[in-house]
Amino acid sequence: MPGDRNIGVAVDFSVSSKFALKWALDNLADKGDRVVVIHVNQNKAPESGQSQLWEQSGSPLIPLSEFRVSNLSKLYDLNPDAETLDLLDTASRQKEVEVIAKVYWGDAREKLCDAVEELKLDSLVMGSRGLGQLKRVFLGSVSNYVISTANCPVTVVKEPGFKP
Repeated sequence: MPGDRNIGVAVDFSVSSKFALKWALDNLADKGDRVVVIHVNQNKAPESGQSQLWEQSGSPLIPLSEFRVSNLSKLYDLNPDAETLDLLDTASRQKEVEVIAKVYWGDAREKLCDAVEELKLDSLVMGSRGLGQLKRVFLGSVSNYVISTANCPVTVVKEPGFKP
């Protein structure tokens, strides 16, 4: 039901993930919903007193108002670009959605599925990197894994002009 949903969007700030974010904000988000921007960093957690805790459970929830804070990168190893920030600011104001972020460290497949459980997401939206069949066999597909493992509906958004 619109107005009380938790909508997760996997964002790595690539073109495909920004397109998925825009799609989710335009097509799913409605007044009163919570949009959770989920970023999985393959590096170790930043050195801090909380780093061991964060490697297991991810960062604390980060409100949109803190996205532009200068030490965000240092604290969470998160570098949102201007286009992403503008999309989120606009959706927050115009659609009256709550926007928060959560950063995880580790394998994206596992951590996205963990996020679905931990954040009690009603749906998850993610972009497609567009790997060819051969690369997908060797590298694995994050989206295929998440689709088959996550306990919520998963939407994979392809960029316009996508060619497998």
